[in-house]
Amino acid sequence: MPEATAVLEIDNPLFTVKLYEDVLRIDVKGSLKNEIEEALENKPVLKETIGALLGIFAPLHIRLGHIGSARIINSGKVKLILPLHRDVVIPLNPEEAKKLVDKLNTLIPAAKRKELVRGIMMIAATVIVTIAIVIAVIVLVPVV
Repeated sequence: MPEATAVLEIDNPLFTVKLYEDVLRIDVKGSLKNEIEEALENKPVLKETIGALLGIFAPLHIRLGHIGSARIINSGKVKLILPLHRDVVIPLNPEEAKKLVDKLNTLIPAAKRKELVRGIMMIAATVIVTIAIVIAVIVLVPVV
């Protein structure tokens, strides 16, 4: 399957922000990434605890349907409100921040609709399977 094309890409010395139709990816790079990886490799205890915590508290791949809102704070920082996680703040210059927030605010409503449809489809599938099981039990189990 071909990889999706980024709608917006922002390259920063410490990280790269890639915005797709349904996900925002923040990839740490360079010396910061190396320092984190080196610290985690040298201390297995840190790898088990902090490695897991980084995944919980600092999501680096965020589904747009999970973002409550996006706004600019403190002249260039983008704040993503994540109702199910801690909020994420991305330090950018003011021009990049405006581009990102504008694109996010355009894409988030469509992503939320897709999440809603996906949820409805999952519920419908569950109901259909349940009904099929009930019918199978009624047909196959003899009445006493």
